[in-house]
Amino acid sequence: MDDFPAAAVEAIAQISVVPTILDVVCKATGMRFAAVARVTADRWIACSVRDEIAFGLQPGGELKIETTICNEIREHRQAVIIDNVAEDLVYARHHTPAIYGLQSYISVPILLADGTFFGTLCAIDTVPRQLSRPETTGMFQLFANLIAFHLEAQQRSDQERQGNELREQFIAVLGHDLRNPLASLDAGTRMLLRTVEDEKGKSVLALMQSSISRMSGLIDNVLDFARGRLGGGIPVEQADRVPLRPVMEQVISELRIANPGRMIEADLTEALVRCDEGRIGQLLSNLLANGLTHGDPERPVRICSSVDGEWFELSVTNFGEPIPQEVTRDLFKPFVRASAKANLEGLGLGLYIASEIAKAHKGRLSVTSSGDETRFTFRMPRQ
Repeated sequence: MDDFPAAAVEAIAQISVVPTILDVVCKATGMRFAAVARVTADRWIACSVRDEIAFGLQPGGELKIETTICNEIREHRQAVIIDNVAEDLVYARHHTPAIYGLQSYISVPILLADGTFFGTLCAIDTVPRQLSRPETTGMFQLFANLIAFHLEAQQRSDQERQGNELREQFIAVLGHDLRNPLASLDAGTRMLLRTVEDEKGKSVLALMQSSISRMSGLIDNVLDFARGRLGGGIPVEQADRVPLRPVMEQVISELRIANPGRMIEADLTEALVRCDEGRIGQLLSNLLANGLTHGDPERPVRICSSVDGEWFELSVTNFGEPIPQEVTRDLFKPFVRASAKANLEGLGLGLYIASEIAKAHKGRLSVTSSGDETRFTFRMPRQ
């Protein structure tokens, strides 16, 4: 591995999945800062960063090596996990939490196949977090292995083929393993809602259910992405002609509840269409969620479904700033968002999944964006 800082930062920047890894790490654990760091005997450099606590590091930024726990990890090559600094027998008096004001910490070494220590995948927060669970430590270890694999793959001619396969297999495993704890949280909050009577408690539980719903959507998209890449496309179950209006009304109702105050206008056909109605509902959900996220909150998102001869058409229109032309070209690729703005929810898989559902129905998803209107149009044969 070439020396850093520039080479190490560039090497990590070339791994397109790293920002997604940091995004998933934060969403799955609640941690508000995550980074991939290059660590040697005398330097600690941030190569990629997700920062929601204003820690102040950017890619290329450095910490004094002697102030970090990563320096110790470089020597013993074992993960360090701290749920609550104040209660930790080893790290309660350690200098690193005292210097940086940390209350929770997790860091896993990134080791190359030949035993070379590259650095760490780490996350920190200023409040305690429950991190010492098998699913969390396993997730970090798998991500660290994935990053190491990509670093090595950069030096081989078949980097893209081998890197994509490992990444997608891992994402599929991650999505599957996150479902069980999420289902438990969902069941628990629903049970509590039946017994809690005070308004504050109900409000907190409603916020928890909203977060669970968003995480469930992320997992669904991640799993569909992995299935689509590994299996040659997203599977659909073609039924006889069915009315799509009920499933679309259900999707619209759910997103109205999740987005109180937002205007959603719908003009839906009663026509019958031969399709996988669950997948069409998922397509609409992704398009409508995208419109609500990126559209002008003071103006409505409009949904229209119609039939033109033997073709079924569904469009979702939002108003606001147009999608930049350089973004439009890659909009239906994975990990691309419909806006250049930062700090938006999601992994950038929703439009890719919608496009793959369209293809599975022998249809097409297209977008037009100009002036203050952006319209996504799905068109497929009714048969």
